[in-house]
Amino acid sequence: MPSQTVTSPSATRSRGLALVLALLATLGPFSIDTFLPAMRAIGASLGATPVEIQQALTVYLFCYGMMMLWHGSISDAVGRRPVVLVTTLLFGAASVGCALADNLTTLLIFRGLQGLCGGAGLVVGRAIIRDRFDGAEAQRMMSQVTMLFSLSPAIAPVVGGWLFGAFGWHSIFVFMALIGFGLFVISWFSLPETHGHERRQRLHLGTLLANYARVGRKREFQLLAAAVSFNFAGFFVYIPAAPVFLMQHLGLGPEQFLWMFGPAVGGIMLGAFLSGRLAGRRDARQIVNLGYGVMFAALAANLLYNLLFPPALFWNLAPLMLYTTGMSLVAPSITLNLMDQFPELRGTVSSLQGFTQTMMSSLVAGAIAPLVWGSPLSLALTMALFLSLGFGFRMAFRRRLAREVALAGASR
Repeated sequence: MPSQTVTSPSATRSRGLALVLALLATLGPFSIDTFLPAMRAIGASLGATPVEIQQALTVYLFCYGMMMLWHGSISDAVGRRPVVLVTTLLFGAASVGCALADNLTTLLIFRGLQGLCGGAGLVVGRAIIRDRFDGAEAQRMMSQVTMLFSLSPAIAPVVGGWLFGAFGWHSIFVFMALIGFGLFVISWFSLPETHGHERRQRLHLGTLLANYARVGRKREFQLLAAAVSFNFAGFFVYIPAAPVFLMQHLGLGPEQFLWMFGPAVGGIMLGAFLSGRLAGRRDARQIVNLGYGVMFAALAANLLYNLLFPPALFWNLAPLMLYTTGMSLVAPSITLNLMDQFPELRGTVSSLQGFTQTMMSSLVAGAIAPLVWGSPLSLALTMALFLSLGFGFRMAFRRRLAREVALAGASR
């Protein structure tokens, strides 16, 4: 009789939860990238200059980054489900407001509300994973969510461009509204509450600030959060530099950005897949070491080529895919380590980590990328600086951990 593979109900539920959490995590990035193809047309329709319409992106990012500080800590106090349900519903309503806006001020108000709500799924989702899963299973779940989540930067601009071309810019915000309301319905029926009443913190400003101070003061948190942020910055510097890097240096057209984003997203998915496969077979330290080895190999190839040869499509983009593969191998293990430092404050930890990475990305986009996008070599050197800093912070964490172990052994 032929053998059959039986999928356990728990495995099916885990995959379903991973899909829901990935969809929630994509809400924030999707509302950035889907909007980009129509920015110029929106500005013309509302009588705004290109500089003024840029504020619609700036306001969104500012509100997105600032509210990331609070999503997780509020979920520590009231539970995970209420935060997700309220933010998805408000995001849908804010998207309707954007679609109906007839002037720049109205658009900016509702874009700000979108930003306040857009990061909740990412922050709270990480806490849900750690609430519900342990060890290798938690790492596999984090990797599955990363794989699904990483598709959004490649898909969103394509969807936005198609909607804009077919139905006009208002349709982009109608589409966002449908996503927000759809996620509200999905979460209502399928998202479990994983943070019980007995583990909740007081919803009090003084308590929330004290929790942030407690997390932020811990040196181990500082080192690992900085490591993740600088690792990501080594790749992210290419995102705001993409128009110059792709069009000026590599000679691509505005419709060919997928040449960079496609391989980069593919690398993120590959790294997340490998992280999930290695979970339980290799310990977290070995997986992180492998990820850094891959990133340094990508960096070496990037530097060597740009030192010796003129820009070329394959040779300038292939190292980015290799880099994001290593970056995605490292991130799940370090993120779980961060949340394990404060089991009762996982939402707060997730918020503070997300805020740290978002602020670093904002600094890179606004101040650093314009200084270094003048040549592929300067971009590669900036990648080298950021990766070296990320690795240095991670090694400082390892040394601190080793000292604590040695002191504990000496005291016995």
